[in-house]
Amino acid sequence: MTFDNSRTIISLRLKLFAATVIFLVYIVLTYVAMMIKYPLLGMSDTVWTVILVVIYLFVVFLPVILNYQYISYSDEEEKLVFRYFTSGIFGGKKNSVEIDKRTFSGYKIEKRLFGLIQSITLFQQLKQGVAKYPPVYISALTRSEKEKIIRSLGLHGPQA
Repeated sequence: MTFDNSRTIISLRLKLFAATVIFLVYIVLTYVAMMIKYPLLGMSDTVWTVILVVIYLFVVFLPVILNYQYISYSDEEEKLVFRYFTSGIFGGKKNSVEIDKRTFSGYKIEKRLFGLIQSITLFQQLKQGVAKYPPVYISALTRSEKEKIIRSLGLHGPQA
């Protein structure tokens, strides 16, 4: 099985772009062109600006807080392969984990923040002992994508 969550990440990037454009248009129309007349719905321009800044910051930093990552997963051939990177407003470094199926010794699923932040930690049996890889955050995956990964990992090793 091979898949990635590129559609989700592209959708996220488009939402971030749209939020930025809307926010900039508001700033230009309100403070540069002075086309919006205040008070609007009984609130001043300052109140509207504060509200929109808070909403904009929430939209921009939510993927960072929830550790949204682009994930490509493959269990084809003799290896389990995870390729991933952080996909928020600040791009992260690209990471790759490749584990031979014969030495894969299991995985652990962790949930934090009421289950909004989810990660999978992979383990590999080496001559020196068991290696623990950094967590791969699966928060940006759909429920069916998470189930596919967990089912696939369960076929190759136990859950810790």
